[in-house]
Amino acid sequence: MSPAIASTRPAKISSEYSAVSVVEKRSVTIRGHRTSYSLEKPFYDDLVAIAAARKLTLAALVAEVDETRPRETNLSSALRLHVLEWAKRGASLD
Repeated sequence: MSPAIASTRPAKISSEYSAVSVVEKRSVTIRGHRTSYSLEKPFYDDLVAIAAARKLTLAALVAEVDETRPRETNLSSALRLHVLEWAKRGASLD
């Protein structure tokens, strides 16, 4: 791995998840409108952890991400990107 790509911290690999995780569809009500999103279990678990860390309900966090996402980005992708950003920032998103 080249120095430009090498991470300064070791990657954490959980044996809890297989290499391929099944996508699960979930429903939520956002501003009175029922919608759904599909996430793999690792993303869903981290989304739940983010909500807990921020003392939000999962529905409130999903609504926040939905409200701030670009309209050309689907909700499922926006949620995955939110989890990724949270992880990159060391789980300190407020």
